[in-house]
Amino acid sequence: MRRGIRGATATALVAGLALAATACGGGDGGSGGDSGGELSGTVTFWDTSNDAEKATYRKLAEGFQKEHPKVHVKYVNVPFGDANAKFKNAAGGNSGAPDVMRTEVAWVADFANLGYLAPLDGTPALDKTDDYLPQAVGSTKFKGKTYAAPQVIDTLGLFYNKKLLKDAGVEVPKSFAELATAAKKIKAKTGATALYLRGDDPYWFLPYLYGEGGDMVDARDKVVEIDDGAGVKAFKTIKSLVDSKAAVTDATDGQENQLKALKDGTVAMAVDGPWDIEGARAGKAFKDKENLGVAPVPAGSKGQGSPQGGWNLSVYAGSKNLRASYAFVKYMSSAKVQQQTNEKLSLLPTRKSVYEVPAVKDNEMVKFFKPAVDGAVQRPWIAEGNSLFEPVKVQMNKVLTGASSPEQAAKATGDAYRKLLKDYK
Repeated sequence: MRRGIRGATATALVAGLALAATACGGGDGGSGGDSGGELSGTVTFWDTSNDAEKATYRKLAEGFQKEHPKVHVKYVNVPFGDANAKFKNAAGGNSGAPDVMRTEVAWVADFANLGYLAPLDGTPALDKTDDYLPQAVGSTKFKGKTYAAPQVIDTLGLFYNKKLLKDAGVEVPKSFAELATAAKKIKAKTGATALYLRGDDPYWFLPYLYGEGGDMVDARDKVVEIDDGAGVKAFKTIKSLVDSKAAVTDATDGQENQLKALKDGTVAMAVDGPWDIEGARAGKAFKDKENLGVAPVPAGSKGQGSPQGGWNLSVYAGSKNLRASYAFVKYMSSAKVQQQTNEKLSLLPTRKSVYEVPAVKDNEMVKFFKPAVDGAVQRPWIAEGNSLFEPVKVQMNKVLTGASSPEQAAKATGDAYRKLLKDYK
């Protein structure tokens, strides 16, 4: 993501659902929730899950309330596209911020750097930390402290329509070059376009960049890398796929448009993540759920690479009900809740023990995505990490519309990075 920069449309309305008739605003429990004894008061939870997921997350939150009847959970579904700015505005203005937020992995260091998150080290929020996947922990840390509990881990894969590929007589492509070759046969035999390419979201640029052996930056040595040869080749690849009509794209609303194209069968393939499994299966093309296949993201000329994404749970530093908030994070990141999440949504747990549960182990999407996650590329977990995407987004649009060449786009992105990262070469 979801995410990277993924999620619902930024224009969607924020829907607040109070889980108890007496629930008020975040922190309304006051000192009663922070003193010793039984937990009480209100915990406001901002959930950034998509339309196919939010009903499940609301029920999970209700489960916490059943365990702690004196705590009122105020559930608010905040569309992903709005959530980052909305939280910064609320936390920065010290008004309206939630007690707990489902935080995209790239946001944790940014929010922590601004002083908006409560450190969780030594609190009940971090429970059985040895059970977490090591790669899931990286995004929760900033300057030696822990500011989140891992909830969901993910990466990208190639979703494909088995029937369309079979009717076209083509194999699942192992590289973008193979995909481009197969595209004409897919179009001629089925009428479908081979690929929906997310031209609106820079998170989806990363497989093209990694496939050419590149990266955005080297955070250890503080070097900007996106404007090297690999970056140029990545921009060339997306341009070539669209120009050759092997792929269709949109400058906006890619999340909705991609999922609709996949569900309707107007495209044979899409690069997507486990957060859209249930959404895809709701479409007419996948009335037979077995028709949805998942394979590794196609490789570039140097190899295959997909970014590590996921979601964490963070506590607002200004919460007036920290005890209940810590307990809520502990509950929502517990093995029990992660198992329920997987069984309902096929999302990947961050706890090792959950993968030993037969129902999880036998989940077909887990069988694919767990090895994919194990081999995913970790992004730089720096305060500016989320800001690295906007320059890529601007240049992707320019390349795909012909306003810039791949060489110009790579250079412009590198220049923007050096302005953002003052001490990087």
